[in-house]
Amino acid sequence: MSDDPVGSAPRRTAADNAQLALLLEVSATPKPGNVDRHRDLDDLRFEQFMAGAIGAGAGLRQAANGNEIGPAFERAVAGMADRAGENTQFGCLLLLVPLVQAAANDTLTPDGVTEIVEATTVDDAVAFYRAFEHVDVAVGDPPEDADELDVRRGSDAAETLRARELTLYDIMELSADPDDGVADGNAREWTTGFERAFDAADRLLADEGPIGDRTARVFVELLAEEPDTLVAITHDEPTARNVSDRAAEVADKVAASDDRSAAEGLAEEFVDAGYNPGTTADLTAAALFIALERGLSV
Repeated sequence: MSDDPVGSAPRRTAADNAQLALLLEVSATPKPGNVDRHRDLDDLRFEQFMAGAIGAGAGLRQAANGNEIGPAFERAVAGMADRAGENTQFGCLLLLVPLVQAAANDTLTPDGVTEIVEATTVDDAVAFYRAFEHVDVAVGDPPEDADELDVRRGSDAAETLRARELTLYDIMELSADPDDGVADGNAREWTTGFERAFDAADRLLADEGPIGDRTARVFVELLAEEPDTLVAITHDEPTARNVSDRAAEVADKVAASDDRSAAEGLAEEFVDAGYNPGTTADLTAAALFIALERGLSV
């Protein structure tokens, strides 16, 4: 028999909080250029993101139960794709899976999650590559000398990964600090102790007001601070930097007057131009998860 008082709800698990973070992220508005509860894109709808968050649950629970990071990530992606029918949260899950495992182990700190990602194996890398077979993911071309490691090869890259003994953390290191261009923001989180995610979580906790408003403000701040990887891939590096500059202008206006109209205008501008800062959304979801685990009230 449960020891919980009659009518009380059990505490949310780490996997529950990860799914809630995905739902809160897509519900916040305005998030310039991204799907939110007021805006769809031509090829992605708000309800698909909600379905993707539900579909990812089995993989997130695997991570919480201590399963290997790579297979748990692949399972989350497969479930997301099955429910949403599109790639809605691939990058979010790449960040959330190790964070969920850290939270379930009571080690949700930069050092704790670093220990988890540094312990990934070649099998984790193989599962990560397999995940690309479940859904289309916008990725940049690999360096000229790394064609065999192109993630779009999926399972075909397994032999190379095993021959070179490359772990999933090794793969993230290769993407986190390119010789030129915009770094992969999600890979850089893996290699820096999820530095920006923890910082953004602190901002969410320190802010006031509805979570949706806090999330939208943090999203614009994050976009203003660093060029978005997805915008750089789908357009080019100068465009990504210009998008960040425009976000910085709006972030300053919002900070000065708490006026949402500038952010609403930027949201329409970016949607019309096809600028979709998806990597910034991934980071926002990760920050929401950390904040929820640290007491953010819903």
